Amino acid sequence: MQLQQPKFQALEKNMVDIIVEQQIKLGYRSETIRLYYPAESINRILGTKLSTAGLQTVLDQFCKYVEPRLGGVGHTHKDSRFCILVPPGGVDFVFREVQDRDFLTEFIDKIRQHDCSLEDLLGVFRHYSSKVVCEEMPGEEFDYLVYFEDGKPDAYRYCIKFEGCHATYHRFTKEDYADFEFDK
Repeated sequence: MQLQQPKFQALEKNMVDIIVEQQIKLGYRSETIRLYYPAESINRILGTKLSTAGLQTVLDQFCKYVEPRLGGVGHTHKDSRFCILVPPGGVDFVFREVQDRDFLTEFIDKIRQHDCSLEDLLGVFRHYSSKVVCEEMPGEEFDYLVYFEDGKPDAYRYCIKFEGCHATYHRFTKEDYADFEFDK
């Protein structure tokens, strides 16, 4: 199966977004990064319903597609869990070339603060857009879902949990969030 460039762009963007998030949280280091994806997530990003073998073939093509920017990206898998390896040159490229980090940097800086509140976090979102959605979440895993209604400057779903004096978050693509069915 030969996929079109826009599908590969979506996977590359997701990978770059994860690398940027890691660099903001942990700092920049020129080293290999391993990104782990369930097969279902890769299929959702690519808009496919491929088997593990089919995904291996498509990921071989994807690695060639991103090579000019990210270098010799590789992949492995165990059962339906894939590991995409981004070499130091690719990590360096992301650090050097991706300049749009303001929202995520400010959000991570805020959520790291002791006694961070929901209003503090919403203030960060509202600094970047007036189209912010905040919903209370049922269950105990997360307290709130926050995202930009129009996907700008960021299309991820932020699931936030407050525990004592601290807050944590996980961010998901819109499609992965819907698949997890947190609201049921």
